[in-house]
Amino acid sequence: MINPSPRKFKKVNKKLIRKTYENKSNKLKFGTHGIQALAKGFLTVQQIEAVRRTITGKLKRKVKVWIRAYPDFPRTAKPKEVRMGRGKGAVDHWVCCIKPGRILFEIGGVDKATADAALRLAKYKLPVRTKIVSKEEVDAALGVVTKAAHTKAPKAVKEEAKAEAPKAAAKPAAAKPAPKK
Repeated sequence: MINPSPRKFKKVNKKLIRKTYENKSNKLKFGTHGIQALAKGFLTVQQIEAVRRTITGKLKRKVKVWIRAYPDFPRTAKPKEVRMGRGKGAVDHWVCCIKPGRILFEIGGVDKATADAALRLAKYKLPVRTKIVSKEEVDAALGVVTKAAHTKAPKAVKEEAKAEAPKAAAKPAAAKPAPKK
């Protein structure tokens, strides 16, 4: 189980997740396939562990799994049948705040079909809406030009120009009517 390191103040104010999108953790940094959140919410330690066990079990521990969601926010609760007042309750569990667009889990070293099968099973364990993404999809959506795409682009442009040149020469030029005065 994932537990955060000790902190100076255990209890914090209640956190509200605004309707903004994730700006920092919205790209695949380590693996080739991942799970991206589409809605806001909270992930508990138990949910993160369930997803990790599902992915590693499905892929027979032959791939690398990166957990990008870290539970660093404490949730407090008072015991049952306790009257109101007398301060805030003790820390009950830890959660991770999720914004839309955040990459939650990444895997690498496996083909697309196998990755999709494992991540589809893992999606059902999460309390927020998610989608399965690959590195190419995320880079294309964000407008990131990869090195491979950058080197292929000039060749593709040259090939298109070569293909269009014979077509343009084969077509006779249409006679333009004389301008009226």
